[in-house]
Order: sequence, then structure tokens, then C-alpha cells
Amino acid sequence: MSVSPSASVSPAAPSQAPTQAVLLDFVRRTAADAELIASLPLDPEGRTWVRLEGPGGSEAWLIGWPPGSGTGWHDHAESVGAFLTAAGELKENSLAARLPSNGWKTLELEEGVDRERRLPTGKGRAFGQHHVHEVLNESSEEHAISVHAYYPPLPQIRRYSRTGPVLRLEQVERPEDWQ
Repeated sequence: MSVSPSASVSPAAPSQAPTQAVLLDFVRRTAADAELIASLPLDPEGRTWVRLEGPGGSEAWLIGWPPGSGTGWHDHAESVGAFLTAAGELKENSLAARLPSNGWKTLELEEGVDRERRLPTGKGRAFGQHHVHEVLNESSEEHAISVHAYYPPLPQIRRYSRTGPVLRLEQVERPEDWQ
């Protein structure tokens, strides 16, 4: 099965649900809280995180990224989200393609779907449902810290491996796996 580039189209959310813009505003304001950012314990070898109260029932996280760490390829299923770098710099690799939501294990991606975005301190982005990406701290010396928010709260995270144009579904994690 091949997947080609597509425009980002998100279904309309109920009026009470926080939008991508609301989530992005929240992560911006939260990242500007210097005392909160400084309070995150940082580990030299593994990512650290603290759960935060997000707007409108959303799920939010403050995450510390040691040098050389990353998430691997994943998506957040039916949740929309936003994240912003509060300290350091992160890199996001993403796919500009709409993937089938269920029923597949291996996809061959078309050319032109790869996107790369550098997110230094103060920069972030919002994203829609089924957004496949990986986030990396490529620094060899500096920690990075970021703020993330998702709505609805994450029902699952699907993890993928990637070899060239081939994307494989490897694992599905549920909230009990990371909370």
C-alpha cells in the first residue's frame, strides 16, 4: 500500500473541546513560566516528565530531553496536539501524508512526504489527528525541555519503525504504559 502527500484536514471539534490553537497558546504560556521549567528534574540518560493540567480537559506534559534523546516515530491516534520548546532546541521529522488509521502493519511511503522542522527555544507547532512524527534532541551537550498538550487525552500512541520509504507499525501503547 502506498501513501501519498495530503493536506492537513482535521474534522471540526465540538465547541467545548480545546482546538489546536488553544493547545498551542497553552504550551506557549506554560513554556514562559521560568519557575516551572526550572523545576523539572533532568536525568543525564533518560527523558523525564511531569504531567500538567491542560485546558478544557486536555492532557499536558512537561518533558526533559537529555542530549541525543528522541521519541522514535509515533502518532497520537485521534488526539490533536501542540508542543513547544521551552529550553534548548528540538528537531521534528514528520510525514505530510494521511495514513490509514487501522488495519495495516507496513506501508510504502511516496516520495515528498518527509518534513523537517527545527524548534529552538520559544518555537512550537500544533498538529492534527494521526500526525506521524519523531522528536529529537540532537545536541551532544545540552538538555532540551518542552511542553506538550493533547486533546482528547491520549487514548493510545502507535510506535513505528522506518527503513527508507517503509513504515512499519511496531507497537500500540495505552495510557497505563506511560502514566
